[in-house]
Amino acid sequence: MTKLYVVGIGPGDKDSMTIASVRALTEADLICGYSTYIAIIKEMFADDEFFVGKEYYETPMTKELDRCRHALAAADSGRTVAMVCSGDAGVYGMASPVLEEAKEFPDVEIEIVPGVTAALSGGALLGAPLGHDFAIISLSDRLTPWEIIEKRLKAAAAGDFCIALYNPRSHGRPDALEKAVEILKGAGVSVDTPVGIANAVGREEPTIILSCLDGIPYEECGMVSTVFIGNSQTYLDGVQMITPRGYKE
Repeated sequence: MTKLYVVGIGPGDKDSMTIASVRALTEADLICGYSTYIAIIKEMFADDEFFVGKEYYETPMTKELDRCRHALAAADSGRTVAMVCSGDAGVYGMASPVLEEAKEFPDVEIEIVPGVTAALSGGALLGAPLGHDFAIISLSDRLTPWEIIEKRLKAAAAGDFCIALYNPRSHGRPDALEKAVEILKGAGVSVDTPVGIANAVGREEPTIILSCLDGIPYEECGMVSTVFIGNSQTYLDGVQMITPRGYKE
């Protein structure tokens, strides 16, 4: 049985990687991934003797299935392979497409190695915005029709969930976050609801922004941002965003 690890590398800094993630990358002789993530791996482990001589296979965005098939074929040939992705492998990561494509490679053993997704790493910078039930929703409509995204936003609002928004804005979708906010307000979310924005988590200079639903500085949000929208109980305390778990009640 040959081995393919699907590895979530967290937000992008070595300290935030799990021990299991580092171990999987160390064991692999071939590491596959999106070009940006391969560059991060090479930089993080540039001085690590266990990474000397490793082979890498990288592809640009939109070539995810090509990446999966290459990794599976390499593992099927007897190599130990790691497929990397940011955050957690199972949260908007490569676990799903790898498992779907793996049906054609029954002899490859697949191990999903979890990592720290942006809702957790960004939430930690803000305090405790996800202290109670929450929903994670991506605003990218590249793979999901906007009508479905709108339906999910309304459902999260109806359930009074805290919400973590991934992929809030990009050059191709400059108004996605504004549209999402209008949908939430139309679904009954108060304009005074606390909002926290975590930018460039895992980078050298991450930043946080605190505001309310009606005061979001949209121009300061991008593809390296995670936007946290509180529930009806969430409040701001200085530079912290807190959603009570309910112990005091």
